Amino acid sequence: MVKLQTVFRSEQKASKLTSPSPEKLVIATRESRLAMWQAEHVRAQLQALYPACDIQLLGMTTRGDQILDRTLSKVGGKGLFVKELETAMLEGRADLAVHSLKDVPMDMPAGFQLTAVLERADPRDAFISSLHASLDELPGGAVVGTSSLRRQAMLMSRYPRLVITPLRGNLDTRLRKLDAGEYAAIILAAAGLKRLGLSGRIRDYLEPEQSLPSAGQGAMAIEIADHRPELAAWLAPLNHLPTALAVHAERSVSKSFGGSCQIPLAAYATLDGVSMHLKAFVATPDGSRIARAEVTGAAHLGEELSRQVVAALRKQDADAILAQCLVHSQES
Repeated sequence: MVKLQTVFRSEQKASKLTSPSPEKLVIATRESRLAMWQAEHVRAQLQALYPACDIQLLGMTTRGDQILDRTLSKVGGKGLFVKELETAMLEGRADLAVHSLKDVPMDMPAGFQLTAVLERADPRDAFISSLHASLDELPGGAVVGTSSLRRQAMLMSRYPRLVITPLRGNLDTRLRKLDAGEYAAIILAAAGLKRLGLSGRIRDYLEPEQSLPSAGQGAMAIEIADHRPELAAWLAPLNHLPTALAVHAERSVSKSFGGSCQIPLAAYATLDGVSMHLKAFVATPDGSRIARAEVTGAAHLGEELSRQVVAALRKQDADAILAQCLVHSQES
């Protein structure tokens, strides 16, 4: 890691030398409690870097926040959470947007870029239940809620006795549905719970070996418009290079298979010094067919490692699995 951090510090120093400090910045964010926490977190880091800067938040409601009666895979996918924020940047009402990286489409729309990725928090999935301590303790027929086809495939493969049903809404809404007795348990990202001080609700953690995280899970990203190079320079110190390298490799795997919410796909990279270990799987929604692959190599060659993982998955008939997923989404 030392070599990677040395390069990163050099990039930070260069950006600071070539860009004057900003006078005002407006951060576009969704208005959910978690999204606002993330925006406030970025504001605090920017305020520490640029004490004289006036940094404001622009809270917005996206289509993804409004459509709660259908799963993301049926209503347009991850882009539903970012489009309004991008419009605000194009219109000059905001300078940057803060996202949970797992909610950002793999193909960025023309005119936009992810300019900084913050240090990753806990990437694991978390088991939350009022009555049970773990998935293994759930009785047959117990209803488990999840918003993710990836988690659905994992649960149906490992725990066929359980009933897996969709769970939409922001984090607080999902917890309320659990507390109201609609579910015996729900599965959420651990990072969001921890950021809101709700780690006490977590009964058990699903390790990556049990539930491989989605691409970018646990990481926050900052999006800007391409025509704002000065913003990229100001935001460069917030970029955490090891996390950025890892999530870029993960997103490259996802992008190779379409990067869609209609695909149960996981991709997770870890760094050890200057080495990267990348794991991924593609599955059918019911978990009956799963292709898995993993590789290890130089951390700065994440793109090549992702190509190797994709090739290994395709040798296991990943494209046929993908085709089955698309048929399933059209029929359901």
